[in-house]
Amino acid sequence: MTGRGKVRYAMSRRFRRGLIAAALLAGVLLILLDHYGGVGFRNNLPVLMGLRGEDAGKYHLKSFRVVKVVDGDTVDINIADGEYATTRVRLLGVDTPETKMPGESPMYYGEQASAFAVELVLGQEVTIVIDTVSDVRDRYGRLLGYVRFGGGRVLNEELIVNGFGYADLRFDHSDYDRYVRLQEEAIEKGVGLWEDVRRDQVPKWLLRERPGLLSQ
Repeated sequence: MTGRGKVRYAMSRRFRRGLIAAALLAGVLLILLDHYGGVGFRNNLPVLMGLRGEDAGKYHLKSFRVVKVVDGDTVDINIADGEYATTRVRLLGVDTPETKMPGESPMYYGEQASAFAVELVLGQEVTIVIDTVSDVRDRYGRLLGYVRFGGGRVLNEELIVNGFGYADLRFDHSDYDRYVRLQEEAIEKGVGLWEDVRRDQVPKWLLRERPGLLSQ
């Protein structure tokens, strides 16, 4: 009888520990959900568990100041990156018209896109969100991520919603499908560049991905 009583006590203790662990995990998940606010939460959960290396620990959900807007979809933040005094961040899931092409004029709506990004984030504190579906860096070594700023807005999305950039269809990321829908809504509303843009003014990659775009 005494032995059986000890077994029941041990099992009860393990059960209580399991309940405590489950409660702690639920609390962590709630905190993560609050942090993400809809920016790829499901796919970004592993980032906080250390699965993306040094960049995740250095940048993910950390706040920095935007010290330069390089282009509509590229900004510099005030933290060193290797030999560079700042870190260059390429906005994930969006492509804005180029303004920095050597020997060429800025693309249609490129200057407007840059001005829009300047207005929203230059000199402001932003939070970097690293995705787990996409790569962490692009082929030029730039950090890839979502840039969240005042009130939980996301610069990547604002550019698409307001017609200052294109949903980048070339590379997968957590919010790929939603960004495509945001672009379709922008086209339907005719906002920003979608009001007057011609087929010969949009990026060639976009015409390859969407051959029927602006064909009517």
